[in-house]
Amino acid sequence: MLNDNIKKSGVNDHRPPIVVVLGHVDHGKTSLLDVIRNTSVVEKESGGITQHIGAYQVKVKDQLITFLDTPGHEAFTAIRSRGVKVADVAILVVAADEGVKPQTKEAIKIIQEEEIPVVVAINKMDKEGANVQKLKQELTAENIIVEDWGGQVPVVEISAKKNQNIDALLEMVLLVAELADLKEDLSSPAQGVIIESNMDKRRGNIATVLVHKGILKVGDWIVAGNVVGRIKSMEDFLGGSVAQAVPSQPVQITGWNSAPAIGKEFNSVSSKSEAEAKAGSSAEVIPLFEFFKGTVETHDENKKFLNIILKSDVSSSLEAKISREGEYLDKHFRYYI
Repeated sequence: MLNDNIKKSGVNDHRPPIVVVLGHVDHGKTSLLDVIRNTSVVEKESGGITQHIGAYQVKVKDQLITFLDTPGHEAFTAIRSRGVKVADVAILVVAADEGVKPQTKEAIKIIQEEEIPVVVAINKMDKEGANVQKLKQELTAENIIVEDWGGQVPVVEISAKKNQNIDALLEMVLLVAELADLKEDLSSPAQGVIIESNMDKRRGNIATVLVHKGILKVGDWIVAGNVVGRIKSMEDFLGGSVAQAVPSQPVQITGWNSAPAIGKEFNSVSSKSEAEAKAGSSAEVIPLFEFFKGTVETHDENKKFLNIILKSDVSSSLEAKISREGEYLDKHFRYYI
């Protein structure tokens, strides 16, 4: 396993960087991650477009890097933003033959707002029409000034399709992370963020979490908003069972009393009573999707509605659909989650 050498305790221990990969749709984000982790996820996603945040760890020169795979489609703005907020470094993927596009600009805006270091990966260098200088000029217009133009943003020219210069990109990520001097106190209570959740008919409520602080262990009581859980099992991104997880490590957890909201912070506590008290004091009264259930009730009672039921495999897909089509749905349908 990737976390075989976990320390039992420590203050200010170095931790792996959490890297988010952003960019316009079809500019090669998923292809890049496929090359990095030597697996394929494209076939598992609708139309080859990544629909959910996935978290993966890879080892580069005996150093771990955690990657967050984020969607590039315009319908998933909220998911992209959430991904960046938990990241230490961003890789901005831009196709050499297409340059800066609308989602590229959106990704740049999020990166700048969150003030995290960025490495530009100019992808598809193998394609005809690649124009690096034009692309760099377009980046400059968005206040992304690369190093060879007098700025501080490193650039690596790659081809994910042909597996060219990927090692150089990873080495640059590690260099940027080294300059950031990422450390964490392993002796503090575990804390992190929910990056995905769903209800599994066989295993119950499941959440994928990314640990930020402390050491998370099987048997721990955890709280995310007003949702409580006691960890029954943990799996790494490969599906292997793990007994504990450390900062920057993504794990899938079972044992929740309901599916926690994605984007929520979670904390470990010492007992069930403390967990229930913390959940009871949460400012969150109802989850996001519960709120949407009642929105149609405010409309004219004389208006006719078509009753529909919305379902999805995971919470982020449903969130994206509601955020994109919610106003239209409210005007024409009664919809239930």
